[in-house]
Amino acid sequence: MKHRFRYLCSGRVLAIVGLVLLVGIAAAASLLQLKPPLVSQWLSIAPEVPKPSGASGAEKSPPEPPPQHVEVLPAAPWVDSVFSSLTVDEKIGQLFMISAYSNKREAEHKAVEDLIRQYNIGGVLFFQGGPVRQASLTNRYQAAAKVPLLIGLDAEWGLGMRLDSTQSFPRQMALGAIQDPGLLYKMGEEIGRQCRRIGVHVNFAPVADINSNPKNPVIGNRSFGDNKNNVAVRAAAYMKGLQRQRVIAVAKHFPGHGDTDMDSHRTLPVLNQSREQLIETELYPFRRLIRDSVVAIMSGHLQVPALDSQSGLPASLSKLVIEGMLRKAMGFKGIVFTDAMNMKGVLNSGKPSEVNVKALLAGNDMVLAPEQVAESIQAFKAALAEGRVSEAVLDEKVKRILRGKYFAGLSQYVPADLNSIADDLNTARAEGLKRELTEASVTVVKNKASVLPLTNRSTVASVSIGEGGATPFRNMLDKLGTVTHFDFAKSGDGSSGAGALLKTLTEYETVIVGLYGVSSAHARNFNIPGEAVTLLDSLRQMGRKTVVCVMGSPYGLEVLPDADAFLVTYQADAYAQEAAAQIIFGALKPKGMLAAAAGRFASGTRAEVVQVERLGYTAPDVAGLSGDVLSSIDYLVQDAIMRKAFPGCQVLIAHSGRIVFEKNYGSLTYEKPEPVTSETLYDLASVTKIAATLQAVMFLYDRKKISLDEKVAFYLPELKGTNKADITIRELLIHQGGLRSFYPKLWESTMLSPTRLSGTYYKSEPDDTFSLRVSPTLYVNNTVRDSVWRWIIESPMNRRSNGKYPYVYSDLGFYMLQKVVERVSGTGLDAFVYKNFYQPLGLKNLLYNPLEKTGADHIAPTENDGRYRGELLRGTVHDQMAALCGGLSGHAGLFGNARDLAVLLQMNLWKGEYAGRQYLKPETVSLFTRAQEGKRGLGWDKPKSSGSSTYLSDLASGSSYGHTGFTGNVVWVDPEKDLIFILLSNRVYPSVDNNRINTLKVRRRIQDVAYEALLRNEPI
Repeated sequence: MKHRFRYLCSGRVLAIVGLVLLVGIAAAASLLQLKPPLVSQWLSIAPEVPKPSGASGAEKSPPEPPPQHVEVLPAAPWVDSVFSSLTVDEKIGQLFMISAYSNKREAEHKAVEDLIRQYNIGGVLFFQGGPVRQASLTNRYQAAAKVPLLIGLDAEWGLGMRLDSTQSFPRQMALGAIQDPGLLYKMGEEIGRQCRRIGVHVNFAPVADINSNPKNPVIGNRSFGDNKNNVAVRAAAYMKGLQRQRVIAVAKHFPGHGDTDMDSHRTLPVLNQSREQLIETELYPFRRLIRDSVVAIMSGHLQVPALDSQSGLPASLSKLVIEGMLRKAMGFKGIVFTDAMNMKGVLNSGKPSEVNVKALLAGNDMVLAPEQVAESIQAFKAALAEGRVSEAVLDEKVKRILRGKYFAGLSQYVPADLNSIADDLNTARAEGLKRELTEASVTVVKNKASVLPLTNRSTVASVSIGEGGATPFRNMLDKLGTVTHFDFAKSGDGSSGAGALLKTLTEYETVIVGLYGVSSAHARNFNIPGEAVTLLDSLRQMGRKTVVCVMGSPYGLEVLPDADAFLVTYQADAYAQEAAAQIIFGALKPKGMLAAAAGRFASGTRAEVVQVERLGYTAPDVAGLSGDVLSSIDYLVQDAIMRKAFPGCQVLIAHSGRIVFEKNYGSLTYEKPEPVTSETLYDLASVTKIAATLQAVMFLYDRKKISLDEKVAFYLPELKGTNKADITIRELLIHQGGLRSFYPKLWESTMLSPTRLSGTYYKSEPDDTFSLRVSPTLYVNNTVRDSVWRWIIESPMNRRSNGKYPYVYSDLGFYMLQKVVERVSGTGLDAFVYKNFYQPLGLKNLLYNPLEKTGADHIAPTENDGRYRGELLRGTVHDQMAALCGGLSGHAGLFGNARDLAVLLQMNLWKGEYAGRQYLKPETVSLFTRAQEGKRGLGWDKPKSSGSSTYLSDLASGSSYGHTGFTGNVVWVDPEKDLIFILLSNRVYPSVDNNRINTLKVRRRIQDVAYEALLRNEPI
């Protein structure tokens, strides 16, 4: 009795403990639920980087807990209410998700609508079409339905997989290369948001197949890779993002389609793995997803003998696979969809109506894209009548489907708003996320002897194979370095073309090879021509440093000879190409890892590349600005053009070392449709002061060649004994040296009258005496340059106030600083800044006298000068004093574009460092950009306290600095916000009397937007 009591007590204790545990588990489950009933909130997923392995991804995992029968779709009163209202026929209709296309004719639309009305169809699976058309049809079909429809879409990489004019994100193989699963969660959320916007409730994603067979013809880049942990973690992240938006995620293709070599769209593949192998590898991602509360799973049309030995039976029709393995062994309680029932892999099993019923009897809840819908419904009714399936089983299926509809919010169905769909889908934030994902996926798999990043100190060529012309890859290489480009085309004899190219390439130290169109088709040699392989091998034998960029599938690495560096982009869209080019030159740090074993490289392989301080490119939202806010710049600029503030302009914004906005607007003139491009050169006017002269002064100060408080006369002895003998370098830089703002005599002395030029000074044709060009068809006597300097020396001074000269902005001071630079260095200003700044920085578009190097068609005209030179100025400096000096002066004369100016300003923002080279000491840059007496920097303009600026935002910090140009320019650097803003225009075309850029405050208003975009993304 005593023993019996002890056992009884022990049993009661165990029962109580068990009850407590059950209550605890239930409470925990309820805490994890979202309302509406999402069962799992997003849980943070730490980046899980698999160890390099072979292609199988079949490494042993730690012991797993037993399957948890997680109720992913809890009951709800709405479900019970709808269910009780359905007849048996209406219940059967819920088991079918029929096909629909928004790009078909009305007859097809009407046929779908009739099926919905007649049979109470459960859902519609859309295929090709457009977002607005689909949303409109969705509203129409929902209006015809007694029970709200589940709307499905196969959108593995976004709506763009099926719909035109919508976003396509990277394919899953590229996503598998991303080390941060949080990015995939963000993508899932965004795709979910877009699905909801057009009325879609089910996304048939993610693919949970492990692509362990590189010859797989149907999965390939749709898989996250060949490592089961990698696949599981990334599939879960994507799934959770979707389901956070109340979009049902569907893991596919159960029990795993990766280790097959046939396409189930055409035939029935066979998965020849043992049961142990299946449990260890193929089923692993599905188990993880089930534990993470995936709502739905898709059964695959492939034969799995280890789970069902019946010959020729697809898993999608096997009760042993669906009910036995998925439901019972793995504990899945969500919705099971079939793969599309119009595929050959399943239709070989019988007539469509028979096959559809077999799928439902096997344990699937909904059949997708069924053929013979009416016959299938009748066949299921017959099976019900014959007792091959019970009404209780039917009820279970229907309740799961209704719970799925409740999960998706269909208990409170609202039609899709057809207004502004395109704008709502294609947001700047979504575009930024696409770019962020792409940049994070690009993988460097080899970097021998740190050949990457390249520098501007070596000669570099690029060879394009598979695509020619100006690709995004080439264009970005040109923005970052000096590269000579070649196209490789297959020749008739397969050798002569390669031989000629090889001979040319011997002149270059490094060769970048862009391989385009690389596919995963092993049978077609991955679409890599044999001649290309021979070329690469020859380059290696020649001893050239070779960098190979595979623009596509990593599997192409299998046939490529060795190289110094290999990059894989997984795809060839513009963002992938640009990211690869930036990595090559060190403007972007590579983050990707090899998603699948390829050739001699193991899965998980990644090589380090040092990122250098070099200005790169990205989307605004990646760098911390709101792209949607920046889009309002378009309106402001177009309004300014319409109101004739200027005919066109360049606008550039950089943040955190990356250009996030670079756009060209309008035309070079109002009359001719010559569009502004990134290569358009603008007359920079007084921006010359800080982009040329000031850089040279800082350089000389840095090296103790000049002293700020030394008198200018020390360097220019001709000033001794003049009214300028006591001016210091510092006073010139802060415009407090007593100089007049300008001196009309400088150019008026060369004229006979206000409208007539003196023949003593000017000629229309150049010769040895008249070689200084002042306008496109006018040349001035060479002696005038000396006269200008003499006139400046003789010019009157301003009056002192309280013993000091007041602030008066003066061009004359920077002409004097030019003279100091040239006298101390023994070099002309143009040659000095080219040698010490422009050339090593790779600035090909900052230059004096551009007509000597390029045609006028690349240059924006300034004034149609009827008062002095009598013609349109295009390619010659607008400023009269600089023109008399042959276009070369310390205060004006420089031409350039926004991109090159951004690089120069970024070097200053980075305290004199750029691309691993120190141009100026950090303390020098800090000193010159700091506010001095009079609230200016040393040479730099600074924010005014009045807040009434026509060109500068009130949001600019006190540490910011920059300059403006008379012709319609502003360049501004804000170290506190890590922001660069540039606007270049030709507002003086066709007349300097046009001052609308100031009266409309165009530059300030556009800069305001840049700051607002930054503030929008800053934490509150």
